Amino acid sequence: MATQFGDKIRSLRTKQKMLLRHLASALDIDTALLSKIEKGSRAIKKEQIPTIANILNTDKEELITLFLTDQVMHVLKDEKHADEALKAVSKNIKKRIKP
Repeated sequence: MATQFGDKIRSLRTKQKMLLRHLASALDIDTALLSKIEKGSRAIKKEQIPTIANILNTDKEELITLFLTDQVMHVLKDEKHADEALKAVSKNIKKRIKP
């Protein structure tokens, strides 16, 4: 299953003509694991996102958003009431963020 995060990482990496093994080495993970992350069959550790953003010269916040989107999608993708649950969560988050 493809993920927005994995697709974005692959797109950024290929646009910069960076080989999979070079990015994997910079992240101190093996190439096979990075390939699985890009394909969406494995999730990256959230703590690695700032490093990836720095290496690929991209916005850390965008990558975190895509990471979280994929996490939520993974949990809710087959749930009948996913939309209602997301609306309730969004409402609760907005209440917590009020100044």
